[in-house]
Amino acid sequence: MNPYYTPPGGLPAQTSLMTQRAVFTTAYAFIPKGCFSDIVVSYLPGWRDTKLWLIARPMSGFSETFSQYVMQVAPGGGSDAPDAEAGAEHVLFVTGGLITLTIDGVGYELDAGGYAFIPPGARWTLLAEGAEPARFHWLRKLYEPAPGIDTPPAFVTNEKDIALTTMPDTNGVWGTSRFVDPSDVRYDMHVNIVTFQPGGVIPFEETHVMEHGLYVLEGKAVYKLNQDWVEVEAGDFMWLRAYCPQACYAAGPGPFRYLLYKDVNRHANLRGPGGYRPSR
Repeated sequence: MNPYYTPPGGLPAQTSLMTQRAVFTTAYAFIPKGCFSDIVVSYLPGWRDTKLWLIARPMSGFSETFSQYVMQVAPGGGSDAPDAEAGAEHVLFVTGGLITLTIDGVGYELDAGGYAFIPPGARWTLLAEGAEPARFHWLRKLYEPAPGIDTPPAFVTNEKDIALTTMPDTNGVWGTSRFVDPSDVRYDMHVNIVTFQPGGVIPFEETHVMEHGLYVLEGKAVYKLNQDWVEVEAGDFMWLRAYCPQACYAAGPGPFRYLLYKDVNRHANLRGPGGYRPSR
C-alpha cells in the first residue's frame, strides 16, 4: 500500500455539499483535499501530458519565498525544459508512479518516496515512464547565494534510506526525516518529512521566522494555526507565514505525516529606501 496520499482529481458530484474547510487568512491558509478538483488545475509551457495543482506561490499576503506544485504527469509525459528560471532551486518528492530524471546528463529513476534536490543553474529533464501517472510535489525557491558559501550539489535519494531523527524528550513519538544536514549552510531551504505517532504533540506554540508549507501525506491530526484549531487529514495543505503560532496533536489511529518546507540559513532581507551607503 502506498503511504503517500495523492489527489484523485475529477470533479465532485452535483449532489455534494459546497461548504468545505478552506480558510485563507493573513496568517495562514488551509486548502483541504476536497479543493483538489480538475476545475482548478493548471498547465505549464514545456510540459507534455501534465496537469498540476499550484498550491503556493509568491504574492502579497501569501507565500513569500517559495512555490509548490502537486504534479500529475501521464505515462510518456514530462519535460525537456522544466523551468526557464535559471536562479531557481528545486525539490521533487515522488508520491506515486515512476519517473526518469536527468540532472546535468546524469540519469536517475525515482518511484514513491523518491527525493531529488536540483541546484540553481542545473540542466534537467523529467519523463514519466510507468504504466500509471507519475505524481510528485515540486517545490521551487530562488536560491540566495552567500559570500564564501558554495552552491550545494544535486542529489537523489529515497525516504526509505533516510533515518528518522526523533525529537528529544518525546519517547520517539515525534521525528523528522531530514534529507539535508541542518548545519550545512549551503542550503537555504529544507524540505523534510515530519512524523507523529498517535498521541504525539508539538507541546508549545512554535513562533519563528521560517515560512512553512505543510502537505499532509498520511493520517489525521488537529493543528493549531494562529488562534484556530483545525482538523487536518491526508491530502490537506497548510501555508503558515513567518511567526504564525503553530502546534499539533496527532489524534488519529495511525501515524500523522507531512511534507514540510521552510526557508533557513540566511539573513533576514532588509527592504526599503534609505539603506546605508558607505562613504568613498
